[in-house]
Amino acid sequence: MDPVLSAGIAGLGAPELIVIALIAVLLFGGKKVGELGKGLGEGIKNFKTAIKSDEEKLEEQREALKREEERLAAKKQALEDEARLEAKKQA
Repeated sequence: MDPVLSAGIAGLGAPELIVIALIAVLLFGGKKVGELGKGLGEGIKNFKTAIKSDEEKLEEQREALKREEERLAAKKQALEDEARLEAKKQA
């Protein structure tokens, strides 16, 4: 396991995080800390939603490109077959 991750957030353990949370409550008040937490949570949720949407769009584009590649390959094969038939007729 990654040593940075196993040490907690930025190397801070639970006791340190509790102290930081208490200081934030004392500085900003419980209501403001709650609003900040809510805003942060909404921001993270929106970010994840945007990333998922972008991943879905990217996958759709990959599929469209694959279909176009298959269509062009089939068209190329048909043209090659037509050229072979034409060459046989002239021979």
